[in-house]
Amino acid sequence: MAITRPSSRSGLNATRARQGRFGVHMFWVLVVSTALAALALFGAWSWRHQDLASTAPNNARQMSDARAFDMGEPAPGVQQTTPSPTAETGPR
Repeated sequence: MAITRPSSRSGLNATRARQGRFGVHMFWVLVVSTALAALALFGAWSWRHQDLASTAPNNARQMSDARAFDMGEPAPGVQQTTPSPTAETGPR
């Protein structure tokens, strides 16, 4: 059984109690956190900008991955054909 004590304080409802107050302090928290996030993003970009700007493979793993997709030239005399879009391929 719960025992409640009488209180002379006025209470807030749940919705009002969960909402923060907007003011100058909240503005500065938002400004500083946004500036820190932008600074971190710029720092990460400037630290790795050489890797991001390059299209050439720059390490052994990238070289081996690139070689895996190198199929070479097609065999001479082999003509590749594609089916005609008007050809019937089966019963309707």
